[in-house]
Amino acid sequence: MKVLIVGGGGREHALAWKISQSPLVREVLVAPGNAGTAKLARNVDVVAKDVKGLVELAKTEKVDLVVVGPEEPLVLGLADELRATKIDVFGPGAAGAKLEGSKSFAKDFLEAHRIPTGMSKKFDRSGAAKAFLEGQKQWPQVVKADGLAAGKGVFIVSSAREGCVIVDQLMEEKRLGSAGVRIVIEEFVVGEEVSVLAITDGEAILILEPVMDHKQAGDGDTGPNTGGMGVVSPHPTLSSRVMRQIEQHVLVPTLHGLRREEIPFRGVIFAGLMLTDSGPKVLEYNCRFGDPETQAVLRRMKSDLVPYLVAAARGKLAELDGPDWDRRVCVGVVGASEGYPGEYRRGDAIEGLDEAGAVEDVVVFQAGTRASARHVLTDGGRVLCVTALGDDANVAREKAYTAFDKLRWNGKFARRDIGLKRPSKARIVR
Repeated sequence: MKVLIVGGGGREHALAWKISQSPLVREVLVAPGNAGTAKLARNVDVVAKDVKGLVELAKTEKVDLVVVGPEEPLVLGLADELRATKIDVFGPGAAGAKLEGSKSFAKDFLEAHRIPTGMSKKFDRSGAAKAFLEGQKQWPQVVKADGLAAGKGVFIVSSAREGCVIVDQLMEEKRLGSAGVRIVIEEFVVGEEVSVLAITDGEAILILEPVMDHKQAGDGDTGPNTGGMGVVSPHPTLSSRVMRQIEQHVLVPTLHGLRREEIPFRGVIFAGLMLTDSGPKVLEYNCRFGDPETQAVLRRMKSDLVPYLVAAARGKLAELDGPDWDRRVCVGVVGASEGYPGEYRRGDAIEGLDEAGAVEDVVVFQAGTRASARHVLTDGGRVLCVTALGDDANVAREKAYTAFDKLRWNGKFARRDIGLKRPSKARIVR
């Protein structure tokens, strides 16, 4: 079969790496891809948010399956348009993608179906939002832009004054455009973060191995929030008992809620959770594979991924047994460009990719890169993710950092504590 992967980041490189290994696949296309996917697949110059262009590409190339990586094309209805042309697609339609595309919709959904989450209020007027903040006695609070904001729409505020400034920036100055026209103000939840991804066809659900992400830019969970600076899988402190709670109180009720609301969903339900003293609580939903979580999950998946993608796309997931997993630990270290998650450098030559990839049990997944005539160049805030497998987290992290240190580009930085210790009792928001 011929598979089209939509997107151009580290998640898409990992998907191309895994899908291209399948004996069921004869060709992989990636639109638009990056310098890493170009070595595994055929990159096509169609951007991920060009719904019309992607549908035409899939039809022209006679693609058998489309796997949508990023959230924006899903929110824009790419999966709906593909299904209308009878092309199998792994990814929810616009109605299902609203779980990620609108935080207020997600909060309403969580509350309606009694899925545990933090307390919150929704606002479409800045005056009401500021009045609410000025009446609060517990700090910090969390202010979230309602719409998609490329990871820049979440703010932890420690006072009413600070919160009112953020409200004005979002709702009056519209610094995030339409994403901040509505906002959600949430309680600050304390605990340990866990990312749980589950493949579903709307009827059955397949829970993948859990991951711990590291959102802050600096060691020790300091600095600004990012899209993710490193991952460890399996989660170092998550017990089987708590995992059953997540299944019973979050994932299964989410699937039932989608069915009751008659929202078809074929793709990934990604629950970003906080493990609190009172049990798991949902921080947010994503409607697609996470990044960099996918890199760690796919390194540990021993089974062929493609049958699960096809079964979910065709509504036949219940016919498959669960995958086999490598019991080793995967540690993934994200290398970023100077300035990330703010304004960052671009166009710096990356050296040492072959040397890093030659380290035992290491695979380097490229994210923000592009190829020039002579070099692979940086082209994004998160440049790549170095993944390594080891018998325990210490062995895996040593391999990952050994490989990472062989990479060179101007402005390179990374956290140095991925996989080093247990996560702290800290609030990590996205």
